[in-house]
Amino acid sequence: MSERMPQAHAAAEPWLVALDVDGTIMHEDETIDERVAEAVTSAVARGHEVTLATGRSWATTGPVLERLGLAPEYVVCANGAITMQRDDASSDGYTQAHVETFDPTAVLERIRTHLPSGRFMVEVPDGFRFYTEGMSDWNLDNARQVTFEELLDRRATRVVVISPDHELEEFLQLVDDMGLHQVSYAIGWTAWLDIAPDGVSKATALERVRGWLDLPLHRVIAVGDGRNDIEMFTWAGAAGRSVAMGQAPDEVRAAADEVTADIHHAGLASVLDSLP
Repeated sequence: MSERMPQAHAAAEPWLVALDVDGTIMHEDETIDERVAEAVTSAVARGHEVTLATGRSWATTGPVLERLGLAPEYVVCANGAITMQRDDASSDGYTQAHVETFDPTAVLERIRTHLPSGRFMVEVPDGFRFYTEGMSDWNLDNARQVTFEELLDRRATRVVVISPDHELEEFLQLVDDMGLHQVSYAIGWTAWLDIAPDGVSKATALERVRGWLDLPLHRVIAVGDGRNDIEMFTWAGAAGRSVAMGQAPDEVRAAADEVTADIHHAGLASVLDSLP
């Protein structure tokens, strides 16, 4: 679907609905089940504020909104480091409402001592990315390959580290041994690490969005499947609802109050359909 949804009638008690993208809305091959797309459309039509809260950059999040026909007031990207606000005067319909940055130099140098063969990518506030050799599995539009040293001493919203030489369990132990401090980080399905500014997560950004929208905490719901969703589940589950996808790792499902079916069985659709 490429058409944007018509303006919904305000529900008597609208919910803020925060959806992860990969593994929640979208399959690995970037397809979206029709049942999920229809459930999103229906939730918006009932007046709920359905938005995305993703680790993706804005450049790769915007197209997901277009495919779903979504145009929420705010969108959370880069694991909470960037919040976009709808702006019809902007060329792509959104402008940055809030940006969190950090100097990645110390953490990059520390990680490299543990992962000399690691592959690195730094995303800066305007969405451009700088990456080292070997990041071929990532979307590298709006990006440039550089040396490791060229990653340092620049303000970043996000750092991604990949270690193709490690299995996931081995990588988890290695990350634990690194003793990372002053940054927030999440570990992906495979051996990759997603690093955000200290104290920044999907949860911190969504709480800011909730305040801007003036919606009560007991009417928030968050749905996701990754380790970078755990803080979001704690935030939403404090008074509202937190839902893990069925295929999520054990610790992710344990952090949520509810578990739905996996993405292959359109688990998100039944969650959205359960909203008033």
